[in-house]
Amino acid sequence: MRVAVGLVVCMMLAVIPSAAAQYDPTQTPMWPGEPVDSHVHMTWAALTLEVNDWADENSDIVDLVSAGKSELGRDLWVVRLSDWSMETKANGSSKEIVYIDGGHHGNEYLGTALAWLSAKWYINGWNDGNEEAISVLQNNELHILIMLNPDGNDIDTRWNINQVDLNRNYDHYWNTCPTTQPGSSAFSEAETAANAAYIDAHVTDADLYVTMHTGVWIILYPWGKWPEQPPDWELFWTIRDTVNAGISDIPIQNANQGLYPNCGTSRDYGYGQMGFPTFTFETDDEQFVPGSFENINDRLAEEMDVMRYLIENVWYWRARLVVQSLAVEEGTLTLDVINHGQASTANASLEYHNAAGEVLWASSLFGVNATNSTTVSFDVDQNVFTTEGKWNLNYQKRVINAATWVNETVDSNLTVNFIEAEEGFLLGFGLFNPLAVIFSMIGVSVLTRREEDND
Repeated sequence: MRVAVGLVVCMMLAVIPSAAAQYDPTQTPMWPGEPVDSHVHMTWAALTLEVNDWADENSDIVDLVSAGKSELGRDLWVVRLSDWSMETKANGSSKEIVYIDGGHHGNEYLGTALAWLSAKWYINGWNDGNEEAISVLQNNELHILIMLNPDGNDIDTRWNINQVDLNRNYDHYWNTCPTTQPGSSAFSEAETAANAAYIDAHVTDADLYVTMHTGVWIILYPWGKWPEQPPDWELFWTIRDTVNAGISDIPIQNANQGLYPNCGTSRDYGYGQMGFPTFTFETDDEQFVPGSFENINDRLAEEMDVMRYLIENVWYWRARLVVQSLAVEEGTLTLDVINHGQASTANASLEYHNAAGEVLWASSLFGVNATNSTTVSFDVDQNVFTTEGKWNLNYQKRVINAATWVNETVDSNLTVNFIEAEEGFLLGFGLFNPLAVIFSMIGVSVLTRREEDND
């Protein structure tokens, strides 16, 4: 049916002056730059020429690498975008990581186009002096694999050349849902194996993963296998509510309920195995309607508004714990922690390290909800603490078991109150002191707000 529709579209191109003027079938089709009907797909050869031009012309922000080869030996290009003159943010902290891929299904051209546009928007914005684009590239790394299935793309099929659905070939409950063409085993295909290997090698600390498809206008979060909400439902619901309140009315749902049961997907692999907050971004299927000709910038403008929100606010898509106060009194340590991120953590602990970095004491585990504060108390032996030590928070970025652990030193400017009553006196570290004793702690400050991140 799609082949027949494609023939109709080609015939209509010949009789519609505006479209015919934009598209020359003897030339390699390209997405904007040169205005082109958005429903004529970009070939892998055209993509190869374009991304290499991007790298040549924008070496300050574009680093082009291949994640591996398709089954037919085509490079799987990853466009890496950042201000590469800066290894870190201006304040010395690490840049946030965003991972995007498109084109799992070769005939879902608008999904591939959205991945392409996600790169192009920031390249154009950087060159045009757009403040948002500059800020994003100074504080983040965007890794964008535009076309994962070049073999299927070039022959207009959902599958790869082995007739496998690449988005059912990942090692997360592989082949445990009603499905077709999942492959002979998880990661049996060169494309999915390369994608997973790139993720594991280069973006393990990602705080956002978006995989782009075409079919139903919807954004899907985990799980595809189960109708139950994922452990980090607070984060996904916060994003949903914010997007729907002021950016787009696109539905944002659990994949099992919003679409149908699906297993072995890159989305659930990214969340369940790697611990990223992940979304499947589905553009609608109007690419197959004859006569629906629009420029990609116009056709995907609303989708790009959503992507820009997700990327610009990536700092928030994890727990961000900050100690507000810490007091030790008569064998009890009281800790007040606030979470500036929008993801909860279930297993945080406070650690006390000596000057050599050895952990002398660690609290029991405690949880901190998203955008919330928590006060907890622990029994302690006050003799453990010295003036040469430092305090660290150890916790997972999100609730999902696969989430990355972080160990962050408490702000060195924090005043820690250490009070012990003995024979009517207030003692600090065994020394007479009627006031609080201030620890002089070594280490870098924990970031407290995203605004400080971007100083």
